[in-house]
Amino acid sequence: MKKKLQTKFSTRQYMLADDFEIYYYNDSYFSRVKSHTHDYYEFYIFLEGNITQHINKTIRHLQPRDVLVIPPDVPHYVTSLDPEQTYRRFVFWISRDYFQQLKEISPSYTYIMELAEERGYCHLHYDLISFNSLQAMIFELIEEMHSERFGKEEKKRLCVNDLILHLNRTIYELEHPKSLTDSNDLYENLIHYIDGHLDEDLTLDHIADTFYVSKYHIAHLFKNQLGLPIHQYITKKRLAKCRDAILGNTSISKAYLLYGFKDYSSFFRAFRKEYGMSPKEYKELHFISTQKLIP
Repeated sequence: MKKKLQTKFSTRQYMLADDFEIYYYNDSYFSRVKSHTHDYYEFYIFLEGNITQHINKTIRHLQPRDVLVIPPDVPHYVTSLDPEQTYRRFVFWISRDYFQQLKEISPSYTYIMELAEERGYCHLHYDLISFNSLQAMIFELIEEMHSERFGKEEKKRLCVNDLILHLNRTIYELEHPKSLTDSNDLYENLIHYIDGHLDEDLTLDHIADTFYVSKYHIAHLFKNQLGLPIHQYITKKRLAKCRDAILGNTSISKAYLLYGFKDYSSFFRAFRKEYGMSPKEYKELHFISTQKLIP
């Protein structure tokens, strides 16, 4: 499905664009690039392979779903422990100028890059569920870059900024873990908890026991804040995550189990009600649309 979005690997280590570039590499062999530095920020998002990343004097054996942020002027290179194994990754470059533009908008956009500069590099590892969302955002950006649709440039920047903010939020929350009682805002904590536990038991009774709050109070809070029952909110969030996983090439039979649906029939009915078509039809329609974007 995503084959057309792949980029043929190049050893070029400089930017052609002024602001950002992103690539999806899927190589059946390993092409070594010697130690080098950039004058831009690199987000290296590892998908598959058997490699080590050398950053200054640090060596990391990477696991799928690892993300590295390498700041300007830091030497780095990759070695392979099995050159014949498939090597898949996203490489995302942000220029210094664009970094400054983002910082002027809000420091929330540049936290992860400043942390990488302070430490020499920044590393985070995604769980499977969170990574599906990240991967869906990346493919949306790459698809937009291949398109010729109205408002393409504006949409590209929105996608880039959303992706960067997502990465910043992820590392910030890992660096600043918050207990359920750190905030008086129960609604905010409930939303945060639900988003992080979509694969688990999220019955109203269970949530009430977790927060030591009356389930009737929680139900009333959600109804007032969102205008819909909490179980509908949870279903919508689960369906959105399933959709992202399916578009990110997770099989339909696996996706619904990842996000808390107990059986396929209930998932199928909910998906059709939400999106107006079956999961298979949705995936095929997206595939056809993607093909039309590529010359």
